[in-house]
Amino acid sequence: MRLSRALSPPSAVRRFRAPGDQRAWVGWGLAALIAVLVLPPIWFLGAGSLHLTTAKFGQGAFTLQYYARIFNDPRLFESVVNSCLFAVGSSAIALVSGAVLAWIVERTNAPFKTLAWLTTVISLGTPYVLYVTSWLLLLGRAGPVNDLWRQATGNSGVLLNIYSVWGMTVVEGCLWSPFAFLLLSSTFRVGNPEFEEAARISGGSVWDTIRRVTFPLALPSLAALAMLVFIRAIEAFEVPALVGLPGRVNVMTTDIFLDLTNRMPPDFGHASAFSAILLVIVAILLFFYSRLSRHAERFHTITGKGYRQRPFDLGRGRWIAGGVLILNFVVILVLPILMLIWTSLMPFFQTIKPSAFRLLTLKNYAAVFGTDHYLDLVQNTLFAAAAAATLVMAVTVLAGWLTVRRYRGAWVLDQIATMPLIYPGIVLGVAIMQIFLAVPLPIYGTIWIIVIAFLIGYMPYGMRYTYVGMLQIHRELEEAAGVAGATPLEGFRRIVVPLLAPAVLSGWLFIFLLGARVLSVPILLAGPDSQMVAVAMYELWTNGQGTELAAFGLVWTALMTVIATAFYVIGRRSGAGAFGR
Repeated sequence: MRLSRALSPPSAVRRFRAPGDQRAWVGWGLAALIAVLVLPPIWFLGAGSLHLTTAKFGQGAFTLQYYARIFNDPRLFESVVNSCLFAVGSSAIALVSGAVLAWIVERTNAPFKTLAWLTTVISLGTPYVLYVTSWLLLLGRAGPVNDLWRQATGNSGVLLNIYSVWGMTVVEGCLWSPFAFLLLSSTFRVGNPEFEEAARISGGSVWDTIRRVTFPLALPSLAALAMLVFIRAIEAFEVPALVGLPGRVNVMTTDIFLDLTNRMPPDFGHASAFSAILLVIVAILLFFYSRLSRHAERFHTITGKGYRQRPFDLGRGRWIAGGVLILNFVVILVLPILMLIWTSLMPFFQTIKPSAFRLLTLKNYAAVFGTDHYLDLVQNTLFAAAAAATLVMAVTVLAGWLTVRRYRGAWVLDQIATMPLIYPGIVLGVAIMQIFLAVPLPIYGTIWIIVIAFLIGYMPYGMRYTYVGMLQIHRELEEAAGVAGATPLEGFRRIVVPLLAPAVLSGWLFIFLLGARVLSVPILLAGPDSQMVAVAMYELWTNGQGTELAAFGLVWTALMTVIATAFYVIGRRSGAGAFGR
């Protein structure tokens, strides 16, 4: 996702053609605005970790005791190991499944390809909390899998203990599998098939061609995606909170969360020190991710020579490949959704059995549609996600324009606009809490503090969409407007913005969906009147209201799926990078 530093223009190009060009003031003003947004979290985390926390949430004397406590705590090693095992395992599951699905859909003549896209689109509209709880209902102690095993064997235990590191790994891997497929599908879609055809003509089998040609050529995308999913798993909060904490499996993100929720007053110093350590780890990982992305051109297969995509003819094997698509559809989407539907129709949780059918009821849906509280949650979430998406795209459409056109100061915009990639959601939440407890701006506990956090955290995604979209707009159009007497900003407003609209809309929809799904930021920042859907779902689950959660979650997922479908259609038509790495 990150714009590589290799994209930053050389200093020799960062010059204005005329002194006093109005783009200078816009560029430096925009850089200052973005810096005001993205730099304070680092300062407050660092200062909070190095000063004693006072009773009024202020900063006292300088100290290193928080770092000493962390490094002297034997549980730190356990949390780090758990985090690494969780990240490695989940990224491996997501990468393997996503790569196989992407290759089948884009490079073969297998049937049922629509199922892969349907799974991905609905997954984009499903909140993380709801997806995780559906797997807990399915594989939990009272779930149908363990219940069938007990009935078959007479054993009173469980076949699968989902509340473990392996359970966390499987759920997170399934959560990221549709996303991995989404990103890798573009890699296989645009690859030149002539290399594979040459291998087949030379006598290579389908498997030999895949192993020695197809996947080696996709290696940069595979490696970069593996690093990206690993980073996001290190930062993950939903799965560790819902699956890990009940199973006493702590990772770094849940350790930070517990520092703020299990102590009164919250231990901001310890949480800040832990957050700073996690921040450094993520920054190092992103550095290597940047290097992987930077050298991808060594594996380019698209040149000026025309070619036509020709899928592999798998013969009878096409039905096996189609079976893989059906299996993915059933495991990733159908089983969790069916479990949620069953749960939503029960007055209390019941395992699936004939005698339970007499308990079917619509009371949970009546509670959802008949309670103003749920309407308030929907309104808050839609407003926060839409406001953040609008602000992000408004800022990054200017930043992307200046960066691609390589005006003076473009390198500053590039670097600071992508800097928030180093902020895990839980870390950003800790930093924003401290900022607005110290700054005399009365928005703590309101919806606006969540909007600001989203604006900071999602700015790199907006930058990516506008940057890729700007690469498709030739500078000659603006130069022609200049010859006709238009100022640079007039050319931007009347020519660039309309042409960039598909990329901007794709970016807006993507950020909107992220804001509507995420839990890690709102769970720390939401107040009594600014609760959001993801936080309410988490609280419903922890309060034992799983049936009401299932009903509310299905209604919300239906709404978000409609929006995700719009994202899919617009992204495919615009070609603005909505479905590529």
